[in-house]
Amino acid sequence: MFRLFALLLPLLILSQPLLAVDPLPSPLTLEYALELADQAHPERSLAEADLAQARALSQQVEADDDMHVALSAELRLIEPSDAANDSSRNDSLARLSLSKQLYDFGRTGHAEEAAEAGLASRQWQLLEVRQQRRLEVMARFFDVLLADLEFARDNEALSIDYIRFDRARTKNELGKVSDIDMVELESIYQQALRKMRASRNRQRITRSQLAISLNRPLDLPADLASPVFEPLGELPEIEQLVEKALRENPKLKGLQAELQAATKQLQASEAEDNPVLRAEVEAAAYKRELSGRNPMTAALVIELPLYQGNRVDSEIAKQRALVQRKQAELARHELALRQQLLDHWMDLDRLKVDRDALRVTADFRDLYLDRSRTLYDLDMATDLGDSMSQIADIQMQRARNDFQIQLTHARIKALTGELMTAPEQDKE
Repeated sequence: MFRLFALLLPLLILSQPLLAVDPLPSPLTLEYALELADQAHPERSLAEADLAQARALSQQVEADDDMHVALSAELRLIEPSDAANDSSRNDSLARLSLSKQLYDFGRTGHAEEAAEAGLASRQWQLLEVRQQRRLEVMARFFDVLLADLEFARDNEALSIDYIRFDRARTKNELGKVSDIDMVELESIYQQALRKMRASRNRQRITRSQLAISLNRPLDLPADLASPVFEPLGELPEIEQLVEKALRENPKLKGLQAELQAATKQLQASEAEDNPVLRAEVEAAAYKRELSGRNPMTAALVIELPLYQGNRVDSEIAKQRALVQRKQAELARHELALRQQLLDHWMDLDRLKVDRDALRVTADFRDLYLDRSRTLYDLDMATDLGDSMSQIADIQMQRARNDFQIQLTHARIKALTGELMTAPEQDKE
């Protein structure tokens, strides 16, 4: 128990809120945020606590058949029998006992293998948590950038709608615009105002979500640096990705280790009826010397269980059910893993097609904006504001597409057992 407490104590300390941490830099980069993803967080602390527990259990199982050494002493006062050769009343003694289990026909060996497999499963669980933490931070970082672009778009649209409404109000006073047209423009302006306020609130919400994912709930990042992504290489075919995931996926390997642990524990339970071979040595010193007392004793003991009721059978039944459950969980995750990879792989293909379409649309919007500016300078067009708003909207769509491509690619890498690396940041 003390050893387990010693292992868990550092994790308990780490899980407590830090009294003094450096504030988040401004602007916050994705690279720095991903570094924080590997630092203290409740999810990681829980996984590390599970790992420490599994390590302590493994050590405990290994120690179960260690040599047992005991020293006992007795201060005894007796009334000797009339037939005793020694009539003294002091019957004190000291005894040193050594006992070592030599062989139990597989019980301990299977238990140790089960503990080792359980430890391996927790190590894979920690890796999975680290990957999921990085994916979460990456997604939250992108959410903030998109919220900023959404606010910029909605704020631009609000300015345009307000100018139109304000002009209509002035013209209405001069009798050049009808009341119906003015009310319609006011309604459009109010809708744009609500939309802008919603996007402004989303800026705060996404920053809070990012701060919480970084375990800095009171340190909301103000400015974020837009990442500059390196070109992504082509992914292998889906069959190759599935094959790699079935070999390297952390959750799958963790479930495989859990199945192995359950199987070995079942074998250990089945060995409960096996004999136990034990060596015992005892040295004793007696105050009264009697003929039946020996200063030194050595014995080789074999213990054969004859009857243990239903305890062993019920334990075997429980462990067999656990093995069946782990087999089902493993098979279920294999199926889900195949589907997840296919979904992400197809999403990535769709997103790349969308990227090309958005690029063409952006080129068209740029040309249309140039045309609108020219006509505006000639006082022939009134849609310059609309063009600028549409440019802001297409910029947000292209950013969302880029972020989704990066995030989907990262999710595929995580499913195939690879930890992400942060993309290079814009140094300007």
